[in-house]
Amino acid sequence: MTHLAQAATQQNPLLPTWPEFIVGTICFVIVFGVLGKMLLPRIQQTLTERTDQIEGGLARAEEAQQEAQRLLDQYREQLQGARHEAARLREEAREQGAQIIAEMREQAQAEARRITEAAEAQLQAERQQALASLRAEVGSLATELAGRIVGESLADTARQGRMVDRFLDEIEQRSADVRAGAGQ
Repeated sequence: MTHLAQAATQQNPLLPTWPEFIVGTICFVIVFGVLGKMLLPRIQQTLTERTDQIEGGLARAEEAQQEAQRLLDQYREQLQGARHEAARLREEAREQGAQIIAEMREQAQAEARRITEAAEAQLQAERQQALASLRAEVGSLATELAGRIVGESLADTARQGRMVDRFLDEIEQRSADVRAGAGQ
């Protein structure tokens, strides 16, 4: 027995004996069974929850991306609409500006015509007044001169007026003939 005892004492300390192996295996199976029954469902539930969270997060991210794209498209449409509106307003402002300029030009031309007509009317009135004054003065001078030449007083005003008118008409006729001849 010495050989057997010696063999038993020489056994590898890393290898268990058969009774230890059987007891260890039974304990392992019991612990594994308990852990499998209690912890495995919780682990699976946690994994399922995490998978759902990840998939839900991906779905939410995809929805958020679609929403962002929809908002971007909507913003682009609004921007395009605003650009069209701005272009329309600019064109409308140009048209209104051109219309205002045309109206102001018309008003200025009308005012210029009115001023010109008023000046012409005033000149015509002053000319008529100057002619009447000149006729009266030339008439009295002519009458006085004729009275000195003839030696009588020509005091009859009606006769004086006819004589002066005839004299001035002849002068006007001669100046018109001269102008007509110069114009040809």
